[in-house]
Amino acid sequence: MAHGLIKAAEGNAPEGIALFFPAAYDIIWSAVVFGVILFFFVKFAIPKFTAILDERSAAIEGNIEKAESAQAEAAAQLEKYNELLAEARSEAGRIREQARLDGITILNELKEQASAEAARVTANAATQIEAERQAALASLRAEVGVLALDLASSVIGSQLSDDKKAAALVDSFLADLESSESSAGK
Repeated sequence: MAHGLIKAAEGNAPEGIALFFPAAYDIIWSAVVFGVILFFFVKFAIPKFTAILDERSAAIEGNIEKAESAQAEAAAQLEKYNELLAEARSEAGRIREQARLDGITILNELKEQASAEAARVTANAATQIEAERQAALASLRAEVGVLALDLASSVIGSQLSDDKKAAALVDSFLADLESSESSAGK
């Protein structure tokens, strides 16, 4: 039977330009199949693709809006950070200046305290030196008086037993000695 179909097909075979045109029944059945496929495509596939594309477009737009708002927020945070940084720098400058002024004040106070302490120590030393000088002078007077009495006794040849006379003699000798020193110093 297959052999008969081939022979029948050979007898009806188109020739020439008709080879390029399909038969009418092929065009009709192809149009029906194309119409069914087109119907399903238009009814189901295109709306589904459109919905997917709309969702993606909305998601992209939402992400763009989120990115823009995040960028605006980041810019606001950066501006706030820069303001805080500038404020912190100015506060640090004020603190440094105040510390410098406090340091100068403390240094001046310490200098004043040191000067006062040095003056006190100097005054104490002067008082102590004067006291020691007075003590040395008193001790020297006593020794000079004893030596002067011994010398006077040996020169005179007699013992000076009267204490009042001896004290008067020593005082006059020392007064003469001091007056001779002051006149020699001038």
